[in-house]
Amino acid sequence: MAVTQQLARVPAEYLAACRQSADASPDGDPRWDPPAHDVLDLDWAPALLKRVGEVAGLEEVHLDALRRATDGDTGLDLGFLATHPHSIAPFGGAPTGLDASHVTYVSALLDRIDMPVLLAALPADERDATALVGQEGSITGGLRPYLLGHFNALRAFYADAAERHLLVVLWWD
Repeated sequence: MAVTQQLARVPAEYLAACRQSADASPDGDPRWDPPAHDVLDLDWAPALLKRVGEVAGLEEVHLDALRRATDGDTGLDLGFLATHPHSIAPFGGAPTGLDASHVTYVSALLDRIDMPVLLAALPADERDATALVGQEGSITGGLRPYLLGHFNALRAFYADAAERHLLVVLWWD
């Protein structure tokens, strides 16, 4: 099983209920189970997307937004989601997240990134492009379609979260 990045859009009330469940449960079970339509699997794309931004000279404010969209930050107290045996990230670091105001900010900046232009800045040769962004081996379907598809999914995910005033929780699983 591969370890991939997961994101979930949740209301603050849901996160509070999970925290309360973890506190009340003898084994710390937060009863974390966000709806499937509010979860995004980014596979291994986050590091590659950030690397494309760096290589293509993406403006720092937009590169920072891409980093925050895929790394979160430590502003939310999510320690209760990292408690054994109910940790949502048993194969990665502790979950991170963004509050609703940061989600809105990041979403607006992601919307201004022209990923096709960034991908066009990569070498034309697929092997050279994958090596430049740090991917070993080929990606089924090609690097550019893989990254464009994952970036578009990330942008749409954040746009929906911003529109609904939701938090985003990130973890590797």
